[in-house]
Amino acid sequence: MDVLDILERLDEMSVLFEPIYSADEHVIVAYEVIGEFTDGEEMFNIVDFTYDESIPIDIRNEVERYLIKKAMEIAKEEVTSSQVSLYLPCNPNLLMEDFGDGYFQLLKEEMDESLLPYIYLVIPEHKFNGEFEQLQHPIRYIKTYGVKVALDNIGSDSNLDQILMLEPAVLKINVSQLNYNVWGAQNHVFTTIQSLAVKIGATLMFDNIQTDYQLHHAWKNGARYFKGVYLQQPSNQFLSKDTLKEKFRNECKQFISTEKRLLEVKYEEMKKLQKTIANIVEYTKPDGKDVDKLLQLAKQLENYAFRFYICNEEGFQISPNIVRKNGNWNVEEQAIGKNWSWRPYFLFNIIKLRNDVKGELSDIYSDIATGELTRTYSMALNEHEYLFVDLTYDYLYEHNIVN
Repeated sequence: MDVLDILERLDEMSVLFEPIYSADEHVIVAYEVIGEFTDGEEMFNIVDFTYDESIPIDIRNEVERYLIKKAMEIAKEEVTSSQVSLYLPCNPNLLMEDFGDGYFQLLKEEMDESLLPYIYLVIPEHKFNGEFEQLQHPIRYIKTYGVKVALDNIGSDSNLDQILMLEPAVLKINVSQLNYNVWGAQNHVFTTIQSLAVKIGATLMFDNIQTDYQLHHAWKNGARYFKGVYLQQPSNQFLSKDTLKEKFRNECKQFISTEKRLLEVKYEEMKKLQKTIANIVEYTKPDGKDVDKLLQLAKQLENYAFRFYICNEEGFQISPNIVRKNGNWNVEEQAIGKNWSWRPYFLFNIIKLRNDVKGELSDIYSDIATGELTRTYSMALNEHEYLFVDLTYDYLYEHNIVN
């Protein structure tokens, strides 16, 4: 279809509103705007249209502004009466054509200033083609009126520096891009995003949820907001805020019940591991300077670990690495004297082990030397020596303590 035909028939554009639900209240808290144009059997997504660089930028600009204007006209009463937020598409390349002035003036014309804090600009930071430092200036100015930013399609390809520049209120993760068969292996990506969200005061939204399985994983991975066809199809009608409250609450109860069972199993496995290693240590009485004793310990740890070593309270390694390779335990003397106090939380863990913790199991991480996902179990041998045992991924997986 000729793009000029779209300009002539803009009034035929369909404006749809996709509900956004909250994990805490289980109600609709916002709507995201979607624009569609149908020509016979062919349907155009207006937001995708605005990113098509084969189309002149002034045409794309006009189409996006028309969508925003029409959406605000329709939604203004709903925003006012129900106090729901409105997520508006914002192509950063179009925005920068006049440094945000036209877009901002449109917001002020259509919305009372008191309603601007209910507006979110949906910006995919990875689709901006210009200098990011320039983009942050108009965004920062618009935000002074209470308008917020929701960054779209956050994931492993996102630029953390650019995220920090825009100081978003919401980070949107598209669950359809996730490979659930290796969710555990991808979990470090989400851990990073979660940590970043906490540090900058942003909320996580999981987008494009199509199954209860995806909803469960979104809930488990810290999403506060949810959106997708599994919950509600986009519509030209606004819904009661409580429309899915009972269904959502019941599913949440099922998630909680399932998660509690998994956590109880995980907790018991961790207790069992701690007791087993403590008994092995008590039996073998390892000494950091006695290689024979360390190899005796290695034989007992064969089903659990691929490496262990002993450090003092300052993080200096006083034993060699005892490492299992190709079914055999090897002694790596060159590791003696290395210092590990640079690792995050190392010294704090030493203090905990010295005072009131019998053993500490680290979070999952990728081992620097092998690339294998592992956890490290640490325990005090005495007041000055601390044992660190790197567990095999096979053991962690078989005993459900990977994540």
